[in-house]
Amino acid sequence: MERLCFTFDIYPGQEDEYKRRHDEIWPEMSAAVRESGMRNYSLFRRGQQIVGYCECEPDVATALERIGATDVNRRWAAWFEEVIVALTDEAGNLMRLEEVWHQD
Repeated sequence: MERLCFTFDIYPGQEDEYKRRHDEIWPEMSAAVRESGMRNYSLFRRGQQIVGYCECEPDVATALERIGATDVNRRWAAWFEEVIVALTDEAGNLMRLEEVWHQD
């Protein structure tokens, strides 16, 4: 298992919409997240900044590859284009946070 923490921004004024869409997450999207190997997945918001955390089996690269290959993830991402500023950097990588300490 490998932990993943990442961040991105949403557009100003989209805070309620971002929350609403996650309150009504598509069952097939939720299933795809689980099937990709992501567990203990949480999103936190401070203003327009979102911080995501999940635990990936067997590792982050495999889980991201699996979820990225699904049609439901492509549709979900397209649905959020007007809400999320950018999920990745210029090179197409998630804006990951470096883990500096952990305690179970």
